[in-house]
Amino acid sequence: MSKHNSVPSRSPSSSTPPTNGSQSKIGLVPTNNVTTSEGVTVRARIDPTLTVADVVRQLCVNLKIRGSPSDFALRDGTHELVTNDNLRKKIKAKVDLRLVNAPDKEGRETAEKLLARDPKTMKLTLYSLQRYIRENEFASEFIKYDGVAQLVDIISSSQGNTLAYALTAMQNLMELDYGWASLDEAFILRVVQVLSSPQSLINVCRPATAILKKLVEADPSDAPGPQAGSSKSGPAIVPGSVYRYGFTMVFEQMRKEKSLLEIIVKRLGSADTAMAHYSMMLINSLLSHASDARWEEFIAEMERFNMRKAVVRLMSQHTMEDLTSCILDFQANMLRVAYRKKRTPINLETHPSHEADLNYIWNHSKLVEEVDGNGQQLKWRKLGFDTEDVELEFNDVGVLGLECLKRFVERDPDFSKVVLEHLSRPVERRCPIAKASNEVVELLSEHWAIFAPGCTICFLFFRAPSTEADYICPDSTSTTFQPFFLDFYKVHALATNFFLRMWSESGAASGDFARVVALVRSQVKLALRSENVRAWHEVDQDFLCEYRAVRDRQMKELEQEDDLLSKIPIRNLRIKIHKESYEFVRQQRIQCLLQGAWFVIALPSNVPQPRESRRPSKPWRYILLRAHQDNSLKYLHFVDSAVKFPVRGGLEDLPERIEISAISEIATGAGVPPPNVLRDHNDLPPTSPLGPSPLSFSLLSIHEEQGSLADLIAPDQSRWADWTDGLNMLRKDGGHVSSEETKGFVDALTEIGLKIKLLDLSGEMVEIPSGLTAGPPPPNTDFFFSELI
Repeated sequence: MSKHNSVPSRSPSSSTPPTNGSQSKIGLVPTNNVTTSEGVTVRARIDPTLTVADVVRQLCVNLKIRGSPSDFALRDGTHELVTNDNLRKKIKAKVDLRLVNAPDKEGRETAEKLLARDPKTMKLTLYSLQRYIRENEFASEFIKYDGVAQLVDIISSSQGNTLAYALTAMQNLMELDYGWASLDEAFILRVVQVLSSPQSLINVCRPATAILKKLVEADPSDAPGPQAGSSKSGPAIVPGSVYRYGFTMVFEQMRKEKSLLEIIVKRLGSADTAMAHYSMMLINSLLSHASDARWEEFIAEMERFNMRKAVVRLMSQHTMEDLTSCILDFQANMLRVAYRKKRTPINLETHPSHEADLNYIWNHSKLVEEVDGNGQQLKWRKLGFDTEDVELEFNDVGVLGLECLKRFVERDPDFSKVVLEHLSRPVERRCPIAKASNEVVELLSEHWAIFAPGCTICFLFFRAPSTEADYICPDSTSTTFQPFFLDFYKVHALATNFFLRMWSESGAASGDFARVVALVRSQVKLALRSENVRAWHEVDQDFLCEYRAVRDRQMKELEQEDDLLSKIPIRNLRIKIHKESYEFVRQQRIQCLLQGAWFVIALPSNVPQPRESRRPSKPWRYILLRAHQDNSLKYLHFVDSAVKFPVRGGLEDLPERIEISAISEIATGAGVPPPNVLRDHNDLPPTSPLGPSPLSFSLLSIHEEQGSLADLIAPDQSRWADWTDGLNMLRKDGGHVSSEETKGFVDALTEIGLKIKLLDLSGEMVEIPSGLTAGPPPPNTDFFFSELI
């Protein structure tokens, strides 16, 4: 539009008078309807080459609106702010616009309205605040005029929908990295009390849960940029920074409401899947940020409320695709919990709970402490330990081993009879029950890879890294649920009973311990295969196999197996190469995102489609991840088009964008192909017109009301894997992969790398030990480590 095309022709952005039946001059077509705050609607022709500021200024002049044009802005019917980035799109789509207060003016007025506390307008003000608080200009003025303090006061004193709107506004404010550093412990306690109340509405609990999660993650150690501080006191808190909270501060308030954790776990089974999603994310944040000081207390509380069982039920009942990501994250967190327990030594002096567990085991064995022929105490050796030093006996399996033995005793009401039966045998024929229990813990740890410190692709589990135990690398490419792992104690009990039965049926003696261990290792591998699709009764049945059948199958396995690969140094080497392979594939996937690709725009499967749907005018979307000047990967840029076309190297052809941080999950298999698009292209896979495409994926927004940010269908399986896994690896809360293709690449690279490394060893005929035994500590500290070695 130019001046000579305007209606009237006095400005680049002009309008017709608001009269009934008014028509523009011949040849001049208005682009948009614009409604003023007084409710007057005019038809305006807007020049797409102008800036929004120029358009607003001309509208104010033409419509004779009083006040400075800088106090006004344009929004569409969904209240989205019109900016220079989306102005062309709004004009092209002929979107109805509204001339409203500018964000900064609206922020000031909103803060003033909250201060006035007018009951008649409070809900409407808070409802608008939910939408606008995400905008930087609005937020800056709202914060400047003490709006946050007013919002906190409203949260502290309101109920019902008013509280829900206020909490949602606070949740949206906390998406910014500024403006909420003034939140104190009283506010955190209020949020905790809201969550712990059974009477709280779902629309209140959702934002409250998200707020608590954000506070947990706002740890000083997670602050961007270089950090000052010491290893003892931790990172220093930067004045004004929102990174000043963290697990410790939040958990101290949570401890004041004893029922909170129980209620959060119960909400995992909520019929409202969004509520289950928020609860799952909060639990994951608490697990991954737990401090050393409160770690044991927090884990014990979560175990007491049967958190694992609740998640297992969620595995079979969940109807929301994005819960898959949360469950996989939970599995990884529980691997870290198991590893920390395994690395935590038994200490009877500093941990009364350890002594209590040992007393429980001893009392239920119904044995009597005696003295052997050498005048030495004979107590724990009766249960199968090699010595009376129980702290030493649990050295390799730590607290995890002690807990497993206690749970084993709890599950078996005839435990004392089993012990007495083995003690009645000749000494060389007795099965060392306690030692067998610890060995089963080692076998299960090996099966689920709970033994890999120092892996950089996994995030830091403890807030105060001090030893190699601070890190754990579970199978980061796991794409399936592991319900059997989440019931580790039950599997341990089944495998330990199997161990005792194999010992008896094979007529084993004290020198056959390693042979029975090999039998149990083989059966564990068989029983726990494909655990995401197998039922518990199948596992029970596998652990009831007779000795002869187990032995025959084991002999066949030994013919095909290389003993070298089962040794601990080789397993650790495999983990190291696995980490390198994962990082290589991760970079490759992100590179695919940087190159960009064409996709078909899918229709959401949860939206009913008309019977006679027409082909959409723009069924194609080109989407590209772009690295900015600071090398940050913050946005996906895209364009929708009627046909595919060669996209230029810059961003000129990609006017729209999606912020990566606004993506909560990558949901798969939820998009329906648009009508009359896929059939016209031979290079796209055939699919049912009525059902979701297996190559579809959706970028779900962190804002529930926005739903999906994009619904796309990939042209082939490889492109689907590249983008779904690439986006998951790129997101802050991601890290896992969802496709077997990516998992297969990582596994294949790992095996190839391992074989290449082993060529050097096999060529030199180097003997690899199964393990290394640490020697005695040096008698003094008069030594240093040479850098020349």
